Amino acid sequence: MTASLTSQDSSPIVLNEMRSPGVVMLTLNRPNQYNPLSEQMLFALQAQIDEVSARDEVKVLIIAGTGKAFCAGHHLKEMRAKPEQLYYEDLFSRCSHMMLTLARMPQIVIARVQGMATAAGCQLVANADLAVTVDTARFAVSGINLGLFCSTPSVPLSRAVSRKRAFEMLTTGDFIDAHTAEAYGLVNRVVPAEKLDETVDTLAQNIAGKPAEALRAGKALFYRQLNMPLAEAYQAAGQVMAGNMLFPDTQEGIDAFIEKRDPNWT
Repeated sequence: MTASLTSQDSSPIVLNEMRSPGVVMLTLNRPNQYNPLSEQMLFALQAQIDEVSARDEVKVLIIAGTGKAFCAGHHLKEMRAKPEQLYYEDLFSRCSHMMLTLARMPQIVIARVQGMATAAGCQLVANADLAVTVDTARFAVSGINLGLFCSTPSVPLSRAVSRKRAFEMLTTGDFIDAHTAEAYGLVNRVVPAEKLDETVDTLAQNIAGKPAEALRAGKALFYRQLNMPLAEAYQAAGQVMAGNMLFPDTQEGIDAFIEKRDPNWT
């Protein structure tokens, strides 16, 4: 396990662990503060994500948290200390850049949610490709309760759940429980706390066992086609799939299926 930047707290702010072959886990490590996306957390997390993104051998990135909360969103005390428009614009720009990096990186991103996720923490869950949560976790985009509409969290939230569900969460600030989050489509699976690691690891290893080129091409196309008109989406998907057919691992996989044997992927 490696770690990134420390702050006034001497413990690492982000933990970096090779969970299994092809699987890396980054863990937000400020449990006493509910793992806020402070300036230092954003800087450290961005650096770690950039490093993972450049590693061809990594197919899956798990985002996790320590303590009672997965992530409580932005560091409000830090934000109130600098009441300046340009500071806020820069802060939200850096957070948005980090979220975009996760969406655009070739690795599949899984949120491992062990506790409460609020505001930009809920955004982090919605922004992940997949999410697994404990059954005691709760989720909210609660900025409106402070007079601050969660505008940036609304971007991935409105793409992960239905429009009316997202807008209700954004305008009431109310919490939803884990099973409601699953019903809304915010998370994929809800499990007891003692099953969280097993479930996340099994899912990650399943994905990591698939050919890297196909995963990367598929993720890029999946997000690119979402906002295309139907005909353009089909055209783009067909082009990607045609290219995918020529990947050596794809040809090996099809041959293995025809020959009724396990594929020997590179």
